[in-house]
Amino acid sequence: MLSLTPTDESSSMEEYLRAQIRTIPDWPHPGIQFRDITTLFENPQAWKKTVDVFVRRYSKMTFDRIGALDARGFLIGSTLSYVLEKPLVLFRKKGKLPGQTLCVAYDLEYGQAELEVHADSVRPGDKVLVVDDLIATGGTLLAADQLIRQAGASTLEAAAIINLPDLKGADRLNAAGVATFALCSFAGE
Repeated sequence: MLSLTPTDESSSMEEYLRAQIRTIPDWPHPGIQFRDITTLFENPQAWKKTVDVFVRRYSKMTFDRIGALDARGFLIGSTLSYVLEKPLVLFRKKGKLPGQTLCVAYDLEYGQAELEVHADSVRPGDKVLVVDDLIATGGTLLAADQLIRQAGASTLEAAAIINLPDLKGADRLNAAGVATFALCSFAGE
């Protein structure tokens, strides 16, 4: 996984973000430490700092579209789409998009799900930045990458605010050829 360049600034930014993200123990299941990013959205200064890091990183890269994962990825993706002036592609749970879609089934930690994207929203040859709130097992991000490949395009990177390295999602993404980037990480589930 790519991470922030280890400088005093990036180290302090990771510490700052970790302090802004609320942890809710035993939700949605006993033993899970849920990392709640709604506290970033409630704090305009913290949200601005979060967006600024992404903007600094991706304003220097060449790509065509931003793919946002349902649902918290929509908040990150729409903000980056606006600032970077890139088209926004929505990756949604099955049955939420009208019109012709591409669909892929994938495994979740506790079952299976299906992810869809409009068939005409990613074009052959496009390079897509995919964003979500966190990288856990990597299943949803891998499903988005599969849909991007079905469309004849490629994934620039899978980006998130949080990485949960103990769940090995970034490792799975990297093994599949998808580079990853996260602003901070938390141990455990």
